[in-house]
Amino acid sequence: MAIINTIIIMKKVENWYVLYTTSRSEKQVEQRLKQMGIETFLPLHLSPRRWSDRVKLIEVPLFSSYVFVRTHDIVLRSLLHIQGISKIVYYDGLPAIVKEKEIEAIRSFLEQAKAHELMYSVSDKVLIACGPLKDISGKIKRIGRTHLLLYLEQLGLIVSVAMDQVIKRI
Repeated sequence: MAIINTIIIMKKVENWYVLYTTSRSEKQVEQRLKQMGIETFLPLHLSPRRWSDRVKLIEVPLFSSYVFVRTHDIVLRSLLHIQGISKIVYYDGLPAIVKEKEIEAIRSFLEQAKAHELMYSVSDKVLIACGPLKDISGKIKRIGRTHLLLYLEQLGLIVSVAMDQVIKRI
C-alpha cells in the first residue's frame, strides 16, 4: 500500500515553490539545487556598483534571499537540509505555490528590462560616479565604443568619460 501511495504522489504535477535563503547565498543555493537535478529559477538583474575608480554592473537577485524551485511537495521538505536554505515560504499554512504564468511574467519582465539597461542614447542624462568629476551630471552628446562625450551644464564643459564610470539617470 505504501508503494502505491508513493507512486501516486510522484505522479502529481511539480509546482513552483519559494525557498528563503540565508543572506547573500542565493547563487550558491541555486548551484547546489541544480547539482541535485532540481529545476530552479533565480531572477537576476544588473545593478551598478560603485568603486573608487569605476562603476561596474553586477548581477544581483531581483528578490533578495529568495530562490524559486520546481519540484514535488514531498521533495520540497527535504531541501531544508541543504546549506544556505533557511525555510520554505508558506501561505495559509501550506508551502506557497507560485503559478507558472507568474514565473513567466517575471522572466518576461527581466527580458524587457535587459534590453533597456545597457543602452545609451544621445541626450540621455547620466551621472559621473567616480573620478575627479564624481557626482556631476551630464547629457550625452556622442557615443563611442568605450567612452561617452558628455556636456556638463554645471561647468559649461564637454568631456569624454569611460562608459564604466557613469550611471544612467532615469
